[in-house]
Amino acid sequence: MAPSDHDASIPLTDAGEPISEAEALRRLRQSEDLSLQYYAAWWLGRMRSTHPEAVPLLRTALGQRQSEDPSIGVGTNAVARNAARALGKLGRPEAIPDLLKALEDEDDGLREAAARALGQLGAVEAVEPICNRLASGPEGAGAPRENSPKLREPCEALIEALGDIGSAHSAVVEVIVPFHRHERPIIKAAAARALLQLTGERRWGESLLELLVHPSLQVRRAALMDLGAVGWRPALEPIRGTLAENSLKLIALRGLVEQGQGEPNAEAVLAVMDELL
Repeated sequence: MAPSDHDASIPLTDAGEPISEAEALRRLRQSEDLSLQYYAAWWLGRMRSTHPEAVPLLRTALGQRQSEDPSIGVGTNAVARNAARALGKLGRPEAIPDLLKALEDEDDGLREAAARALGQLGAVEAVEPICNRLASGPEGAGAPRENSPKLREPCEALIEALGDIGSAHSAVVEVIVPFHRHERPIIKAAAARALLQLTGERRWGESLLELLVHPSLQVRRAALMDLGAVGWRPALEPIRGTLAENSLKLIALRGLVEQGQGEPNAEAVLAVMDELL
């Protein structure tokens, strides 16, 4: 389940006024105030900027990977993460080499952002390095770090990227399948989602349906988003009955309309959406 855009939907200046594309570019060009760069990178991605300077500036920001500096509030790794997210949203393949480099960074958050961006870009070049990171399985890549809730690798993002890229080779499927037995339901959901995308086998969709009735609301939300991302229409009625916010159900149902696989037809999905509005 990819994270949603953060902050308000309408970007604001410090004075509370909406900023312009020109202002976002200006903020990203300067290097004295990293908080301005951080926000500018988010802005360009959120607004899907098509300005010719946007991608080059974001690629430069992605390369500014240094240690975090708590004294200034925002470190350059944070800027790089937002730059990676923005490059994924802008859909420009020239950013792929930069994102592949970021995939090897020591910073977990940057690897996660780079993986999601590479998935959005459908970067087949990323399949091998992502599989290499996951090859040690739930006991390796999927094991918790010592004294930390984090896993050794951002497995959810890496697995979902493989599904989004869509390379359905048997070697890729074999890397993902063990994660369907992971003890964390969110990782299990990511694996089921990717395997449903890559194989189309009903059993992986049914695994996601089981998670729609999980006791944890967070897990139910994740399963909703995963079913929407895949567009698996047999999930229509289970989505309608899920104990979760109608706003999230509508997002999932929109995915069923836009990417629908299988029955029922789009009209039936739209009828349920109308009912929830």
